[in-house]
Formats: sequence, structure tokens, C-alpha cells
Amino acid sequence: MKKFILNWINRYFSDPQIIILVFLLVLGFVTIFFLGHILLPVFIAIVIAYLLDGFVSWLQLSRISRNIAVYAVSLLFVALIVVMITLLLPLISSQIAQFIQELPDMIAQGQQALTALPERYPQLVSQENVNQLFTFIDSNINDLGEYILSVSLSSVRGIIEMLVYLILVPFLVFFFLKDKKIIFQWIGNLLPEQRVLTNRVWEEVNQQIANYLRGKVWEIIIVWATTYITFFFIGLRFSMILSLLVGLAVLIPYIGATVMLLPVAFIAFFQWGPEWQLAYVLAAYGIIHALDGNILAPLLLSEVVNLHPVAIIVAILVFGGMWGFWGLVFAIPLATLLQSVYKAWTSSIARPIPVGVQDSYETVTESCSRE
Repeated sequence: MKKFILNWINRYFSDPQIIILVFLLVLGFVTIFFLGHILLPVFIAIVIAYLLDGFVSWLQLSRISRNIAVYAVSLLFVALIVVMITLLLPLISSQIAQFIQELPDMIAQGQQALTALPERYPQLVSQENVNQLFTFIDSNINDLGEYILSVSLSSVRGIIEMLVYLILVPFLVFFFLKDKKIIFQWIGNLLPEQRVLTNRVWEEVNQQIANYLRGKVWEIIIVWATTYITFFFIGLRFSMILSLLVGLAVLIPYIGATVMLLPVAFIAFFQWGPEWQLAYVLAAYGIIHALDGNILAPLLLSEVVNLHPVAIIVAILVFGGMWGFWGLVFAIPLATLLQSVYKAWTSSIARPIPVGVQDSYETVTESCSRE
């Protein structure tokens, strides 16, 4: 057994570059795990800078200097934030407040509709089933009220954090875009010189994550707009906040769409009861997500995420359990990172990289980073 373990270590950890790669990977995960909440504005700014860097590069193709492109994109980003705060945020907050205010009446209307179910559909629903459902609702009403109270009490702290983020994040995004080369050079000086395996993983992951984030943003916008228009024409109440949540749910594949089905069905049922409008809403919701999963997502994310659905679900469970909401959002990029590390690791074991090839690869990588 001891000989087997030693042979396994010699096979997979004999290359110093593998040790460097594993060390950097562990260091990154430990940093995020212990300092993730403190550095959250930095991580948000990095994600936004990833998204905006594509627009900066596009402007550079039109023979505009990078500094001017960075200033232009940053101003557009700040203008977008102002528009969202002045136009979109009041509408969403008013719908949330209206929903909380009307929730007791909606529950009462829903109870009346449930009481009529045994008479209308005696073969499907019995009075005993309705009584059990009432008992379940009554037992959870108090918990829901306590949760809403706790959220309202902690809202002051949330508002302060949001104001801090609104100030810090745009500044961080601007400097990440403006000093991109300087930051990369500084990070490169901290790393060991022999890091061709790490460079290979970085090149692959950097391109995939950038394309993934841009594709996901467009997917959120399209699903959000389509859902809002559909719910608005059907007449579903609170369509803005529901469509926003449905759009954000695409960040969590498979699970997000399933979870968001519950509030959509909840609002539709308490608005109309067991009528045809409820079936229309559920059918429209199913069609939107079918089109998203089979047409939109493959079109926007083709060849970006090459992961098996089982691997995606496992990544969501693992990283969601480790880092909560942000672990769910970045489960696929983190899984893509691990996949790239595994591919580079196994390829380096199968075919060790000669010194000359390593030097040439580092030269090409340095020239690409300068561009």
C-alpha cells in the first residue's frame, strides 16, 4: 500500500509545475472561502470588468486608443447604473412592497379557491387533502411573518452595503479596465518563472469564463424581457419582479427554472384560482424555458461550457453548499476551471513539456498579454 501511494505521488506530483498549479488553485479557493464576504465588491468588479472588457476591445478594433475606450465604456456603465436606479429600482421595490401588503388577502382568496376544489373536482381532490394543506399553510404563516420582519429589520444594513457597493464597484471596474496590463504584470511577477502549465490553464479558463459571462448576461436580458412581455399581456400581477427573478434564475441551470416555477404558480393561483389563466401562465413559463434551454442557451454558449449535466448539478450542489448564493452563480465557471486543470494535468503527465517548448510558450503568452 505504501509503495502504491508513493508511485501515485511520483506519477502525479513529480513535476514542479503541477505542484505550483495545485498550490495556486488551493490558495485561490481558501482565499474565496475565508475572505469571500469581505472581498465581495472586488469579485463583483472583476466580473463586470470581464463583461466590459469585450466592449473596450471592440472599440479598439475601430482604432480608438484603449484609454479613450475605457473612459467611454466606464461612462456608459455609470449611466446604465443611474438609469436602473431611477427607473427600474422604484418599479421593482414598489411591486415588492405591494406584494407584501397584499399577501394576506391573496392567501385568503387562495383558501377560498381551495375550499371549492372538492366540489368542482371530487375525483381529484378530497376535503381531507384540503384540510391538510390548510394546516400546512397555517403552520408556516408565522414563520413567514418572522422572516419578513427579520428582513425588514436588517434592511438598513443592506441599504448601507448597497450604497458602499455603488461607490466602490464602479471605481474598481474603472481601474481594472484602465490598469489591466499593470495588474497582470504585477501578478506575473509574484508567480514562479516556470509556470507554463499554469499559463496554459489561465489562457483556456480566461477565454471560456469571459465568453460564459457575456453569454449569460445576454441570456438573462432576453429571458427577462420575454417573460415580462408574456406575463404582462396575460395580465399576471407583479410581472416585473417575477420576470426579473425568472431571468436571474438562468444563472443556476436546471434548479433555477424549477425553483422559480413555485412563485409564478403561487401568484397566478392566488390571482385567478384554478382557472384557464393559471394554465396559460404555466404553459407560457414552460415554453419560455424550453426555448431557452434548447435554442437560446446553446446559441449563446456554444462550445463555451463543455460539461455533462451531472457534472453541472454536482458543481451546483458542492459550490452552493460552500459559498451559498455566489457559489450557485459561479458553479459552472468553477467547474470549468477544475476541468481545465484536470485536462492540463493529465496532458502534462502523458506528454511532459520540453524546456524549449516551455520557453517558446511563455514568450507567446507574454506577447498575447501585451496585446
